[in-house]
Amino acid sequence: MKSTFMSPFRSYFSQWYLHSTPLPGVAKSPRSAVLSRFQRSKKISQTSERTFSSTSSLSSWLAPKRGHNEKNRKGRPRMRTGGSTKGTTVVWGDYGLRMRDHDRRIAAKQLQIAADAIKMRLRGQRYRLYTRVCANIGVYTKGNEVRMGKGKGSFDYWAARVAVSRVLFELKGDLHEQIVRDAFRLAGNKLPGLYEFVRKGDPPVMGITKVEVGTTLEEMQRPRIRLPMDVTASRIPATTPP
Repeated sequence: MKSTFMSPFRSYFSQWYLHSTPLPGVAKSPRSAVLSRFQRSKKISQTSERTFSSTSSLSSWLAPKRGHNEKNRKGRPRMRTGGSTKGTTVVWGDYGLRMRDHDRRIAAKQLQIAADAIKMRLRGQRYRLYTRVCANIGVYTKGNEVRMGKGKGSFDYWAARVAVSRVLFELKGDLHEQIVRDAFRLAGNKLPGLYEFVRKGDPPVMGITKVEVGTTLEEMQRPRIRLPMDVTASRIPATTPP
């Protein structure tokens, strides 16, 4: 059984507390000074930091954030023909560079060279460059004169699937239009395919058809009208007139 009796001597010393405050005239050690400064800054940061952020963290647009996990299939870029015009207009900037011939796969190195060409042409100007594509598709290759089979191959580089009528780059700033046209011309020469210059407010594109005056999305989304047999048969080429 534990005794509850406390001697007067013990009760006298039980009221004392130990403090970390150094005695007057005794300097702190460098390690204790650094620790106290770190604890003070940590306490201030904990009280002033935000628990969330409304902006996404900066990441490279020439490689996916997840890295190389699984082998991607070659695939084909999607052509939006069901009524969607997403990615065909200028959103953030004032001018844009849009593909106009057909879809293709563009390597990350080619996209980087095109972006460097734009920056080199606009050197000294006040502008902001927006990228609308991301190289998130892995390309795998094999060596020359290798037999078929035995796997897909090893990783070679990252690429982006760019659909037709897709905007790749946008520019915003106090720039003359002719200078922007020249910068996009240099970038288009570095990339495979044909490209066109677009401004903010230009009509969107669905597939390869521009939704201009006289052409509406409702008309393009309607099912095709089946023509009579005599009309379709007259279109068949023949050596003699019908």
